[in-house]
Amino acid sequence: MQGDMPGSWQAFFLIRRVLYDKGSIEPRQAAHRGIIVLADNILRIATRKSRLALWQAEHVRDRLQAVHPGLEVELVAMSTRGDKILDTPLAKVGGKGLFVKELEEAMLDGRADIAVHSMKDVPMHFPEGLGLSVILEGAEPTDAFVSNDYDSLEALPEGARIGTSSLRRGLQLREARPDLEILTLRGNVQTRLGKLDAGEFDVIILATSGLRRLGLGERIAMELPPEVCLPACGQGALGIECRTDDAELIAMLAPLDDPVTATRVRAERAMNTRLDGGCQVPIGGHAVFESDGRTLWLRGLVGSPDGTQVLRAEGRGAASEPEALGVRVAEDLLEQGAGEILAQVYGDA
Repeated sequence: MQGDMPGSWQAFFLIRRVLYDKGSIEPRQAAHRGIIVLADNILRIATRKSRLALWQAEHVRDRLQAVHPGLEVELVAMSTRGDKILDTPLAKVGGKGLFVKELEEAMLDGRADIAVHSMKDVPMHFPEGLGLSVILEGAEPTDAFVSNDYDSLEALPEGARIGTSSLRRGLQLREARPDLEILTLRGNVQTRLGKLDAGEFDVIILATSGLRRLGLGERIAMELPPEVCLPACGQGALGIECRTDDAELIAMLAPLDDPVTATRVRAERAMNTRLDGGCQVPIGGHAVFESDGRTLWLRGLVGSPDGTQVLRAEGRGAASEPEALGVRVAEDLLEQGAGEILAQVYGDA
């Protein structure tokens, strides 16, 4: 026992348990009224079923239990539309939120209390009543060059086959090496590595953070520097989504927020939002703190999938105003013609 007075998370459960036990509110009704009833006093995390997604959800579970000893957490695993469509490039599937929609529906109807996302997969806009509450400390945002035979992009022979599911990665690789064959590669990390090992590709490009989180860092031949392959907006960071009107839950999650990572991601996502971008379009964004700790440097990129047009912009601004910096860099890209490129991408999808 931890004493007579309940802790913050215990009080959080108690309020909802009383409401539920009195029969004054049903779970589905509660969700729509801004009250999340935690059945059996368990916090439920919505997550995708892949090994990487489960690792991410378990990481959040462990962090929460370290901050709130005795907290019970249950993972609610499910497949999303993006997980099920494996024979078509994501950009051609159309729509936004391919990897999050089902998780959001689970929160809205009371089956889950929070959802854990890879921030690069999170759409720029949220359904009414949901929002981002926490961004955890980020890992490496870079892309990883994975090959059994070659140790760098420069070492690849003409016509080498590179597998990736990302238009952003593909266009930058085509710009750097127009002689390479860029092929669509879908599936989870293990599936993609299996195809590489089976000889279907000479190289595959994956997120460095995902490989290291799964204990597969030894598969990385090299990390592609941002100058060669600018990362996706939010890459390497994890976010927690929940109901925006549940103040108690948001307060319980708050200790997990990392202000440094959150500031960087806010700048990147503000740029993407101003571009009216998404997760599956050829947009890159990478923000870092300058040595003074008060200035943010943001680089942005928009390009045509074939790599023939690549627009770049960058800017520096106060870290206290990351969204303003993101909008400014986006405006620079739009002045260069980014809107026309993205309109063509959406039209071809």
